[in-house]
Amino acid sequence: MVEPKFFEGPQKGNLAAAYAAMDANVDVITAYPITPQTTVVEELSSLVGEEEFIARNQKTQFMRMESEHSVAAGLVGASYAGARVYSATAGQGLLYMTEMIHWMVGARLPVVLSIATRGLTGGGWNIWADYGDIMGLRDSGIMIQLLGTHQEIYDSILMGFNISEHPDVMLPLFPAYGGFVLSHTSKPVKRVPWEEAQKFVIPKRDEWEHVWIDSERPMMTGALIMPQSFYAEFRIKAHEAQLKAISVIKDTMAEFEKRFGRSYGNGLVEPYKADDADVLMIGYGTIAKQAEDAVDVLREQGYKAGALRVRTYRPFPTEDILKYIKKTQIVGVMDRAIAFGNPTAGPLSTDIMAACQRYDSTRNAKILPFIGGLGGRDVTYDDQIEQFKILFDLKEKGEAPKKPYKMWGTYWTGLITGSDKVPQGEEEYFGDI
Repeated sequence: MVEPKFFEGPQKGNLAAAYAAMDANVDVITAYPITPQTTVVEELSSLVGEEEFIARNQKTQFMRMESEHSVAAGLVGASYAGARVYSATAGQGLLYMTEMIHWMVGARLPVVLSIATRGLTGGGWNIWADYGDIMGLRDSGIMIQLLGTHQEIYDSILMGFNISEHPDVMLPLFPAYGGFVLSHTSKPVKRVPWEEAQKFVIPKRDEWEHVWIDSERPMMTGALIMPQSFYAEFRIKAHEAQLKAISVIKDTMAEFEKRFGRSYGNGLVEPYKADDADVLMIGYGTIAKQAEDAVDVLREQGYKAGALRVRTYRPFPTEDILKYIKKTQIVGVMDRAIAFGNPTAGPLSTDIMAACQRYDSTRNAKILPFIGGLGGRDVTYDDQIEQFKILFDLKEKGEAPKKPYKMWGTYWTGLITGSDKVPQGEEEYFGDI
C-alpha cells in the first residue's frame, strides 16, 4: 500500500477540494473548466492516475465534458446508476447547469458539487469572490454550505457524502467558497489518512433505494406528472428531506470532531464570543471569519461584540440563528450577494428577518442589513469595525446613523464615493450617499 502524500506546507483551496473528493473514493468525476474552479478538475485529472490512488485499486472515472450542462447531466446519469459522483464549477457555469440541478433535486440524487463562488457576468465580466451565483439557486432544493477556510473545504467535502447519501436526505450538496479568496490562495491543510477516511465516509451502495439502472428491472424516470397526480407530494418530500438534513448535518459534524478533532460549530452555525455579546454580526464565508478579528479588537476597546457565521444556508438553520438573536436583540447581517428587489437587498438578511417573526422573543429584534465585497471588492476588518460601531450606535441611541453608505435601509460597505474615486463618465451614478 502506498502511503498517502500528506500536504506539506500551504495548499490552495481548490487542491484541498480535489484531494477531498479522491479521499472520499468517488466513482465518477465529470469536468469542464471555468474560472476560478478550473484547478480543481485539473488536479483531479492528474490524481486519478497517481500511484497513491492506483495502488488502492481505486477506480475513479474522470470524464471530460463539452460544457457545464453536460457536466451536470453526466453527474445525474452516473448517480442514477448508483455511483458516488463529484464535480466543481462556478459563476456562469453553475447557471448553465441549472436545468440539471433541478433534475438532481427532483430525482433525489446525492451529488456533491463544490462551487468556487464568483461574480456573475452581465454588462461586464467579473470572476472574483461574490456569492451571487450560489445564492441564485438557494430555492432550487439543493443543500448549500458556505465555507470560510481552506481546511474547511477539505473537511466539508469529505463530510458532504455522509450528508447527501444519508437515507433520510438523498439530496445534492453544494459546498461553496469564495473564488480566489480561498480557491487560489494557500493555507496549511491536513488530509485524513486513507484508512481513517474510509471508516468515516458512509459506505458506498451498489444502488440507491429509490432509483437504479438495471436491465433486469427496467424503470421509467422523468415521466410527466399531471396536476392531480403526485407532483406536489414529490416537492414536499424534498422539503421534508431538507428539514431532516438539519440533524444529519449536526450528527455528521459531531462524529467528524470526535474522530479528527476539528469542528465548525455544530455544522450549521459557528459562534464567536456570541453568548455574552451586546451586539451580534451574522455573516458567511471568509468575511464572517474575518469578523472574528474585528470582534477581538472591539473587545479590547471595551465593546462586547460577537459574531455568528452561517455555515449551512440550506437547510436554513432557523433555530440555531434565533438562539443567538434572542441573547442580544441588536444584530447586523452581512451579505456578499444581492437579492435584487428584496426588502433588504440581501438574501441572508431577508431570511433572518423572516425567521425572527416566528417568536415573540425575536420579533422585535433590531436587524440591520449590510452588503459588501461584491465582485471581489475588499472588505477590511476596519470596515467591519465600522459596521459594529453602527450597531453599537443603534444600541446606545435607539437609532442607527443614516450615513455612511445607507440606501433603502441597507448599509453598503466600501462603495466608491468622492469625485477623485469615481470612474470618468460615471459621476451621475455616484451622488452624495
